[in-house]
Amino acid sequence: MRILLDECVPRRFRQELPDHEVRTVPEMGWASFKNGVLLSAASGKFDVLLTTDQRLSYQHNVSAFAIAVIVLVAARNKLEFLLPLAPELRKVLGEIKPGEVRRVGV
Repeated sequence: MRILLDECVPRRFRQELPDHEVRTVPEMGWASFKNGVLLSAASGKFDVLLTTDQRLSYQHNVSAFAIAVIVLVAARNKLEFLLPLAPELRKVLGEIKPGEVRRVGV
């Protein structure tokens, strides 16, 4: 699965997804993109956008894009707060479909 890590997700979190092709927004040259433009750019190139931005799914109709969004919900977006979500995230990755939004965590 091709996964795009949003800027708000620590880069080192990719180590929790060894069976997937993981790139970051800055690696793609998309660091200045707003959420709607980012979804458009990533649609069709990635299967999942992984973010901690809980507003994204309320601001945009994700079902209109050929990409799924997984929102990691934790007290903070620091690696130590996100690591406990990795097992549930890996399960959701096996189930999610394009256009869906799923929340993992609290």
